[in-house]
Amino acid sequence: MALHVIVGAGPVGTATARLLAERGERVRVVTRRGTGPEHPAIERVAADAADADRLTALSEGADALYNCANPEYHTWPTDWPPLAAALLTAAERSGAVLTTVGNLYGYGPVDAPMTEATPLAATGVKGRVRNRMWADALAAHRAGRARVTEVRGSDYIGLGGTSLPMMVLPKVLAGQRVFLPVAWDAPHTWTYVGDVARTLVAAATDPRAWGRAWHVPSAPPMSMRALADRAAKRAGAPAPRLTRMPYPVLWLGGLADPFAREMRETAHQFAGPFVMDSTAASETFGIEGTPLDRVVDEMVTGLRAAAPAAAR
Repeated sequence: MALHVIVGAGPVGTATARLLAERGERVRVVTRRGTGPEHPAIERVAADAADADRLTALSEGADALYNCANPEYHTWPTDWPPLAAALLTAAERSGAVLTTVGNLYGYGPVDAPMTEATPLAATGVKGRVRNRMWADALAAHRAGRARVTEVRGSDYIGLGGTSLPMMVLPKVLAGQRVFLPVAWDAPHTWTYVGDVARTLVAAATDPRAWGRAWHVPSAPPMSMRALADRAAKRAGAPAPRLTRMPYPVLWLGGLADPFAREMRETAHQFAGPFVMDSTAASETFGIEGTPLDRVVDEMVTGLRAAAPAAAR
């Protein structure tokens, strides 16, 4: 059995670990506190992934090393550089393929569907941090020191995490008004967490993927209002009440709330159409995005099941 080392046990790290374990692979999940999904094939290890020597030791003999970590938004400039450097060093020393979970921040504001050829023209802090990580990894790949790839998704849909659907749908199911800085009717690409995991594993294990970035195969774009409407109908909830928060309110909120402050940089993603083209990965790996109706059903079922437990 091949060994796969996953750094991070958030929604993507957990989904990737479970996918690999169910395929019969050996999985080692590395987090600060040794957390992660429970499965006979999954070993959970408590370690600081920014310690290159420790991470190298944990990656020895591994086929792939997955960067599924996600520091707090406001700590990206300080926390990502040493963590990314340690991951790249461990990949160089161990020979494991470094497969990084990326996003679309690096492109900055765009006015057309994003492809992997869209220029990495971000001017914001978070976008520049991600672009530097990819540039360093790609330089190591081209120099023959490591094998790397990056898998980029749009905003996530699925249970868990702090994605926009996870902020909106619980309130919709509860019949509450939602007040956020979102263009509710703009077409938006949503990336299912399970599809991220499938694409990560495909990219890590297919030499055709190495040395470039890939967009996660995702369902056709859909507005947040359409998603909310579907969730409400499936749950038998009242019609969603969605109100757009003016940008100045978000800006003022950022004076006291670090998360709101960091959202200023990515506000363009929800101010109008935000569409990602994932044709390349679909054609190369044979992966299709999970239909959004199926994902909405999964979320409605999960959220309704969790509601009674939360009330106890």
